[in-house]
Amino acid sequence: MKVAVAGAGNVGTYIAADLSEGGHEVALIEQDPDVVARVRAALPKVKVLEADACEVTSLQALHLEEYDVMVATTGDDEDNLVVSLLAKQEFAVPRVVARVNHPQNHWLFNESWGVDISVSTPHLLTALVEEAVAVGSLVRLMQFGDTQLVEVTLADGSPAIGQAISELGVPRDASIVAVIRGDRHVVVPRGETVMESGDEVLVLVNPESQERVKALLIGAAAADAT
Repeated sequence: MKVAVAGAGNVGTYIAADLSEGGHEVALIEQDPDVVARVRAALPKVKVLEADACEVTSLQALHLEEYDVMVATTGDDEDNLVVSLLAKQEFAVPRVVARVNHPQNHWLFNESWGVDISVSTPHLLTALVEEAVAVGSLVRLMQFGDTQLVEVTLADGSPAIGQAISELGVPRDASIVAVIRGDRHVVVPRGETVMESGDEVLVLVNPESQERVKALLIGAAAADAT
């Protein structure tokens, strides 16, 4: 897989190094010449381009249209949005991942700006805390455009307990992708998988299916209260 990373700060450099070690072809774009020199010495397997990732000519020089993923990791949200939009609209990169530095800007990082997946550290930390302590409520873990990965830990009163997945009536535009049970054992969900109290259920939902999934896994009254 070919991955382009915009921004050679701590985050971008780590991502580039990790992907390179994983056998992927990685290019890192950075406009600070001192940073470029340091990264080139530290990451000899990574192609480091001294350029402004917000400029079309820079991305053309990289032949970004040949890449599978663009990751915008600069410390500036405006730059990350510009990089994402160029990658998607000008070069048709299949997957664009963008870092959100300031939580109040998170709403901007969507498909209209070319972003397929946005990563906001404060939102992610909040979700992980909620996921660790919340039982009987729906917790958003990650956003993929209009689709969300959510988690529900089934409380004792959940209407799903004792039912097989095929019997739940999960909407067609939602999908149970994993069930974590007991001592973190991951159960691959199948039609015959029966829900148990305490199960952590991971579900992909969109705005149309979210309320229905809440009702199925939490219960109508509890869903209204969340």
